Amino acid sequence: MTAQVDYLVVVCAATSGAGGELLGSDEKELARLVWQQVDVNNKKLGKVNELLIKADVSDLTDEKKEEDLVEELVEEEENVSGPDCVFTAKNLETALNTFHLQLTNEVNSAGAGTSVCLCTDGQLHIRQVIHPEAASKSILIPDCFYSFFDLRKEFKTHFPSDLGALDVYAMAESLNIPIEAPAMCSSLDTLDPLAIMPPQVAVQTVRLMAQIVLSLLSEPFCHTFSNPERVNEKFETGTCKTEKVSDSTVIRARGLPWQSSDQDIARFFSGLNIARGGAALCLNAQGRRNGEALVRFVSEEHRDLALQRHKHHMGNRYIEVYKATGEDFLKIAGGTSNEVAVFLSREDQIIVRMRGLPFTATHEQVLAFFSPEDGLKDTCPVSGGRDGILFVRYPDGRPTGDAFVLFACDEHAQCALRKHKEILGRRYIELFKSTAAEVQQVLNRYSSAPLIPVGPAPLLSVLPTVSLLPPPIIVRDCLRLRGLPYSASIEDILAFLGEFTHDVRPHGVHMVLNQQGRPSGDCFIQMTSAERALSASQQLHKHVMTCQHGPNSRYVEVFPCSAEEMGLVLMGGSLSHTHTHTHNRNRSGTGLSPPPCKSRRLSPPSYSFTPTAPVLPTEAATALYPPLGQMLLGPRALPPGHAYYPSSGQLYMNYTAYYPSPPGSPTTVGFFPSPSALSTPGGFLRMPGLTYNSKDLISAMQGYQTAVEPVSVLSSSLLGQAGGGEPPVVSLPALMTKPTGHYLDLSLL
Repeated sequence: MTAQVDYLVVVCAATSGAGGELLGSDEKELARLVWQQVDVNNKKLGKVNELLIKADVSDLTDEKKEEDLVEELVEEEENVSGPDCVFTAKNLETALNTFHLQLTNEVNSAGAGTSVCLCTDGQLHIRQVIHPEAASKSILIPDCFYSFFDLRKEFKTHFPSDLGALDVYAMAESLNIPIEAPAMCSSLDTLDPLAIMPPQVAVQTVRLMAQIVLSLLSEPFCHTFSNPERVNEKFETGTCKTEKVSDSTVIRARGLPWQSSDQDIARFFSGLNIARGGAALCLNAQGRRNGEALVRFVSEEHRDLALQRHKHHMGNRYIEVYKATGEDFLKIAGGTSNEVAVFLSREDQIIVRMRGLPFTATHEQVLAFFSPEDGLKDTCPVSGGRDGILFVRYPDGRPTGDAFVLFACDEHAQCALRKHKEILGRRYIELFKSTAAEVQQVLNRYSSAPLIPVGPAPLLSVLPTVSLLPPPIIVRDCLRLRGLPYSASIEDILAFLGEFTHDVRPHGVHMVLNQQGRPSGDCFIQMTSAERALSASQQLHKHVMTCQHGPNSRYVEVFPCSAEEMGLVLMGGSLSHTHTHTHNRNRSGTGLSPPPCKSRRLSPPSYSFTPTAPVLPTEAATALYPPLGQMLLGPRALPPGHAYYPSSGQLYMNYTAYYPSPPGSPTTVGFFPSPSALSTPGGFLRMPGLTYNSKDLISAMQGYQTAVEPVSVLSSSLLGQAGGGEPPVVSLPALMTKPTGHYLDLSLL
């Protein structure tokens, strides 16, 4: 729209919740629409109309509705500052249609032109109130709500100022426009932003906006309303080029339903303009959607409006919205493959992902799968034939079993999705609706280096070069908070710390999450010194923490701890609330225990049969269970049968490849020397819960060095204990001997 419009309709929307700069941020429904028509050419004002959305209108009879309308009109005749006409609607859809109908009738009755456009005080009325609520209720919005003028931006062209500081009263004061009811202006200044806007304030706002428009149209400004704001009617899919993406335009949405698509994300952010191909769903290490998405908007203004939708709902789930960087977005949605670029260059195509294909599948088999020649099944032709199929392959050209297929329309795509789990060759095929960003992620994932290294590091590089020193002195310069309310945020924790907030290191607050990714009630805080950490624990222990969001308030336990203990828990360790073992108590004193796969299993010091003698001497026990400060966190091993051996002639242990344990694990395995004076040729291992006989145990231990003596199984009857589920004890091989001393294979622990 380049020419000036014939009519401007100044509109003010009010919800049943917060107003002002927080309008629409609380997800409350629209309760009132007030508008007034401005004849741009003749500089005349129309009537002030008010539309009330009442949920209980359907319960009233027609006679009662007419009586209410008459009473409202009579009251407005007595009150000059009230609206000229009042309408009611029972829901949002009826209200929007009534607004559009009345607007059309007013324009037709004036007869001075046909072009009309809305004008609002800021962006919130259209983008944050009307469009989000209509999208959540699947309501078709009239065309008049897809373009509007922002009065603040139009005013700024003549009076440069900060948009955030502008409102109708500031603009009216700058233009020397008298305010009819000064008391209303003073009451608005003291109005709580979280309170509902009074009806008279909405009416007065519309009257002032109309006067501001007339002033801008008159001399000396002679302003032209020609470039309105636009709201995208449809999300445009496509590829994201590897150009620089501004950090101020990207957000991360978390908590999405796993079956959600980019169209669902665009519907959640309805009213805000997402860049072309700007909705990228994130995948986990297994190539499945993890409930997160990165969204790129056209400007920083739209990104800031998107952040106000934090914890708004998509169906029954609330969505968390955070800031993100352009680099994060490019990692997910960017790609450099020419094959992918050509595949995604076709406009308005629907993408379907195929998973579980036979490795020998060809283009012809895929085409026949969707368009069988017998005609007995549904036919859904692939767009472009062979060019509409993209097989995903490893860097060496081997197929992965995944492919992406293009369809010309949504009807063909839905027909294709009905073939989910049908047979191709000898395998059933899984079908999912996909996006361009998912194509990029899958191709980038398989074309990059493997997530799990195929070969281990050299064995000699992990052997200690010096003798192990005693564990260093533990510095407890961190705090552990236990028993937090589950709704506690970082701000609540900082408020709880009070004066000790200044002693928190930058980015030093770490929330501990459970396996479901939800708060566990624990938190670690890095302090500037051990003295301040001790002082904070003494003053804040068992004080009550109150949350800003939610009624939860609980007393919180505060303990000092070390960075080593904090790192252990954050890398997957468990939280133990009991101190039953001496070694745990000596190590932490705060209820911390190592990760379950790395906990040391202590054997009983003695058995009840005669002669009574310890199973392991003190020296051997010391070798089996060194201090935890000397023990490296070992990664989780692959199942037996995938062993890799170094090329060197000597082999000191059974070496196997390892999966990494998130968020990080060492890629090496350590050996720890034991005291040289050992009086036992072997060790013992307690194996709880086993039901194998001795032959099964021998088979299970085939990968270990074979002891000279036969494997012995001590049953519960030999121990003089009650039968039923007691763990057997198996003899293990002797320690490995090297010139520098004896070494113990940690994989035996």
